[in-house]
Formats: sequence, C-alpha cells, structure tokens
Amino acid sequence: MTYARHELPDDAATLPQLPFWVTSGHTETLEDVAFRSGAVLTVLDQLVSDLRYDVPMRLLANRLALSAATATSKLEGRQAREADIRDAYHLTPPGEARGPDGDLLAFWRAAVRLRAGGTGEIADLVGADLAGEVGVWFDAGLERARTHGPLAGCSVVLRDVLAVDDRAERTACLLSDIVLARALNWKTVLPVSAKRLTKAMLRDLISEGQGAELAIQIRILDSIEETIRLARDLARRGDALRVVAPKLRAKGSDAAVDLFLTEDAVAPASMLSPCIRGTTIPMTSRAARRFCDRLVELGVARELTGRSTFRLYGIAS
Repeated sequence: MTYARHELPDDAATLPQLPFWVTSGHTETLEDVAFRSGAVLTVLDQLVSDLRYDVPMRLLANRLALSAATATSKLEGRQAREADIRDAYHLTPPGEARGPDGDLLAFWRAAVRLRAGGTGEIADLVGADLAGEVGVWFDAGLERARTHGPLAGCSVVLRDVLAVDDRAERTACLLSDIVLARALNWKTVLPVSAKRLTKAMLRDLISEGQGAELAIQIRILDSIEETIRLARDLARRGDALRVVAPKLRAKGSDAAVDLFLTEDAVAPASMLSPCIRGTTIPMTSRAARRFCDRLVELGVARELTGRSTFRLYGIAS
C-alpha cells in the first residue's frame, strides 16, 4: 500500500522567533552579546517553557545531547562523526561495552535528565576528582550571570573548570549548560555550550587571551540561535506526526509515536520489538519495521543510517 505524504502544518508564524535585528546584526563587543542574548534567550525561554507551543522537549534535549557529544569528541581530540556516536550508543547490545563514543553520548543523555537545581546527581556525573569544586564553580558562574548576563556566567564556569583540568572539556561544557539553566530557571538542562567551541578558543580562555571571552560568548550565542530554529522545527514536525497518528493502524501505534517524540533515534529491532520501550505492548520485528517504513512514506520520519540492516529511524528534519 502507498501512503500520501503528509505536508507540514504552516504554523511557523504562531511560534516565537528571533527578531530580524538579531539575525541580521553584528556582534563585536561583550555589550553587543549582552544586548542580543537578552532577545535570544527570551525567545528560547518561551519555546521551552510555554506548553502552548508543543515543543517536544525530551526529543529536543536528546538531539542536543547528540550534538554536544559530537562537539566534545572533537574538543577531546577523537573527531568521531555524529553517525558513529549515534550507532555506538543505540546499536550496542545491552550489557556490552559501548566504547568511548557511546559512553560520551551516554554522558550527555544523562546530563539532559539531570534536575538543573540538584547537586548530588551532577557530582556523580562529573566524577570524584572534580565534584568537590562544583558548588564553588556554580556560585561564581551564577554571580557573574547576575551581574553581566547568563553567557558571561557560562564563560566563567568554562574558564574555572579548565583552569583546574584542561582535559575536562565535557565537564566544563556541562556545568556551563547548568549555569545557563539555573540562571533562566529552566527545569531541563539543554546542552548548548559545546556545539561551536574549539580547543583553541578554550586555551585562549584559560590564558585570558585578548578577546577570548567575547569569542566564547559569541559561539554560545550562535548555538542558542540554532537551538531556537531546531525547537521551532521539531514543534512543527511533532505536530505533523501527531496528525498522521490516527492513520497508523498498528497495535501500539500511539505508544510508538510517543517514542519518536522523545528519542532522536529509534531502533525498531530493540526499541519497538518485542515490546515498545516503556510499555508492555508487544510488537513483532516485522511489524516494527513496517511501522517505521510507513512513517517514512508519510513524510514524518526518516531512516538515519542509509543501511539496509541495523537501521535507525528518527522524526523527519
């Protein structure tokens, strides 16, 4: 059977978006960053905090976790591709070692499940060697955020962590993200700090090189702007998936659709079969593959790997 592809709803105008003067402007000073970031963070705060906009927050967070894992792989000198990191995490059988790439994504996926206001879980994630300093770093970052803006707080935390251990890039970026979440009173940690940073930038920040803090803040601001575009796109595509859900007659289709609205990658063989993850609803391997292919035909999902076996599917983008 052939299914008509579903067109995306034309509701972009109803979603908060960046004003023209932000997207077309130049950022040359820390004052420019502070001014632009006020508008940018207001838009992102509306998208992630207002339930009317239906942004699939767990999906957004998991997408950002994958981007952060790819970025920190480069910062740590491994240069792993996004596809390799995704495969290492999602296709490793339970109980087997994921390897450094899969473990890095596991770190960031654990990060987005943290309570932004908590401390114990954060300390467990960053490790015993650095856990004792976490409270001090947060205090310094939040004080700087209060006086100079949230992105200034992020740069202070990055500098302070890396001054203690210049190989702790993932921890520095995570704590920067948590400072941002706390400064804005978000419940969810969104990994935005790492995506556009480079090792050279971080070295300059540690040595307090001229323009280092400005460069860091501009890159984080750029990443936040990208996150706004991603959140808007996922809200629209999530709506499209919900609209086609009644056409999916497979048993458990509602639960399977919910999985696509939370996971950036769905492995039909392990996440939909023999039971849909998080439920007791059974689904055969054949039915799981057919379900995913049907979503692709409808234009609301895509196959992520390009392979004929060991496939992964995700919401269309």
